[in-house]
Formats: sequence, structure tokens, C-alpha cells
Amino acid sequence: VQLQASGGGLVQAGGSLRLSCAASGRLLGLGRMGWYRQAPGKQRELVADITFSGWTNYADSVKGRFSISRDNAKSTVSLEMNTLKPEDTADYFCNVRIGSNNYWGQGTLVTVSS
Repeated sequence: VQLQASGGGLVQAGGSLRLSCAASGRLLGLGRMGWYRQAPGKQRELVADITFSGWTNYADSVKGRFSISRDNAKSTVSLEMNTLKPEDTADYFCNVRIGSNNYWGQGTLVTVSS
């Protein structure tokens, strides 16, 4: 299973970015897809995830600002990030679950300047 993430970058506070992640390989049983982030010196944390049927879950810190979506036909998951804050600065990682296995994409850096 391979995960290809894209969409990170530098944005001013209050701006928006969209992250995308495409999964490929043996995807039979693809379940929950999501995004995690890790800021320097901090633990990796869940940002948002979404089930195959579309149920979503968000970290309190991003509720109302971020929106996760997925395209099951294309095996992609996206994260629309609005009203970005400097504290959103982190490496963002795509994650998918297939059965009992977790797969991670490479990080994509999001930097929000004040």
C-alpha cells in the first residue's frame, strides 16, 4: 500500500490550504482514512478521519475550520483547511486502515505565518 500526499505549503494566518492523499496498491478492505499532524517537539495527533460510509471525526482544535472528505472510487482523502492559525503549523500525515493494519504517507509540511 502506498500513500501519496500533496498540498502542503506556506500560508498566512487566516488563509486556506487543501491537502490530498491518494492510496494505491492492495486496498481490499480499505476502511478509515484520515490525517494526523506532528509539530516540532510534540506528539503526532489526530486531525480528522472519515469512515468508508462518510462518518467524520475531528480534533476539537480544528472543528468548524477543517473539513475532511473522501472519494471511495478513487481511494483518495482530502482535508480542506480554512482560517488557518500559526498553531496549525506541522507536518501532516495521511493515514489509512486496512483490516488491523495502519499505513502512513510521507509528511507534507504546512506552515502558517502570523
